[in-house]
Amino acid sequence: ARQKREDRFEHVGTVQAPGAELARVYAWQTYDEAKWFEMIVAPRSAFHGVNREEAPFTLSPAEIP
Repeated sequence: ARQKREDRFEHVGTVQAPGAELARVYAWQTYDEAKWFEMIVAPRSAFHGVNREEAPFTLSPAEIP
């Protein structure tokens, strides 16, 4: 998310949802502490590790300690 157009995006948290639409709603409701200019949600499968194959994005939520 970012607060102004010129700001860099920063990771503000995670949500678990059964689909993209609910993920948007959950994220907006959960992380509404700031007046965000833009917020993006992405499925875990869209992230790819660079230096580690097994973690953290390839683990299922149940496997994360």
